[in-house]
Amino acid sequence: MLATFIEQHHLPDTFEQTINRYYQPIAEQLLFEYQNSMKPLFVGINGCQGSGKSTFAAYLAEYLGETKSLNVVVMSLDDFYLSSSQRQQLAQSIHPLLSTRGVPGTHDSEAMADIFRKFTSKTSGFLIPRFNKAMDEPYEKSLWQQISQPVDIVLFEGWCWGVEAQSTSQLNTPINTLEKTHDPEGIWRNYVNQQLKDHYQPLYQYMNYWLVLQAPSFDCVYQWRLEQEEKLAKKTKLSATNKVMTPEQVFEFIQYFQRLTEHGIATLGQSADGVLVLDSKRNIIDFACGETK
Repeated sequence: MLATFIEQHHLPDTFEQTINRYYQPIAEQLLFEYQNSMKPLFVGINGCQGSGKSTFAAYLAEYLGETKSLNVVVMSLDDFYLSSSQRQQLAQSIHPLLSTRGVPGTHDSEAMADIFRKFTSKTSGFLIPRFNKAMDEPYEKSLWQQISQPVDIVLFEGWCWGVEAQSTSQLNTPINTLEKTHDPEGIWRNYVNQQLKDHYQPLYQYMNYWLVLQAPSFDCVYQWRLEQEEKLAKKTKLSATNKVMTPEQVFEFIQYFQRLTEHGIATLGQSADGVLVLDSKRNIIDFACGETK
C-alpha cells in the first residue's frame, strides 16, 4: 500500500519516512479514538494553503480503510464553496470582495451542517458536493461523492477549519494591501468574522479530534499556493473558461486568507489534539500534543 500511495500522489521516496514516523502513528491513534466511541468519529484537520492537508487526509483514509476495514470519508471545506453567481450576489449586497471564494461566508454552511447531522445519525444514500477550482464552480452533481453506507470516520480538512473569530480590536487595522485598499472601513473583514462566529464555530462541536499542520509563518503560503496552482494547471486542459491563476493572481489571492491564517498559526496549537510542525519546505520536523491537552 505504501509504495502505491507514494506513486499515486507523486511523492518522493523519502516520504516513506514521514508516513512511518508521523502519519501511521496518528492513524493508529484515530483507530483507538474510534474504538472507544459509540458513534462516528469526526476529525478536524487544519492547515494553510498548500500545507499538505489533502495528502495527509488521503493517507489516513486509505490506511484505515484498507488495513482496518473502516468506512472513512474525506471532506474538504473547499468543496462547499458557493457558486460564482451566489458569490456575486454577496458582492453586490454586502461587499465586492465576497465575489472571490475563500473566506468564511463564501461556503454553504447549511449544507455542511446537514451532512454532519446525517453522518451523526448514520444515514446513507446522499451526496457530498465537489468544487472545481479550475473553473471556480461546483462540479455537476453526477460527479459528487456518493455516501452509500454509514460512515465510521469523517476527516474534514480546511484552511480555516477550527479557527475562532477575532476580537473587534483585532479587526480595526488592515493587515495587508488588499484590506487597506479594498476594505478600508472594515466591512468585509467584519462580515467574514461574524460569519465565522455564527455559522462555522457551531460546527466545530461535531469534531471529536483536532489535528493541525502548522506552517512556520504566512510567508511560506505564497510559494506553497503557487505550487498548487502549477499542479492544477497541468491537470486541466486549457480553455477559454479556465480559471487557473497566474503568479500575480496567486499573490493577490492569498491576501484574502492572510488574516485568519496568521490567527490560526498563533492560536490553534494551544487547543489541538496533535500538531504537525512544518518547516519552510513543508517537511514535518516535529509532532506535539496541543498545549492544553
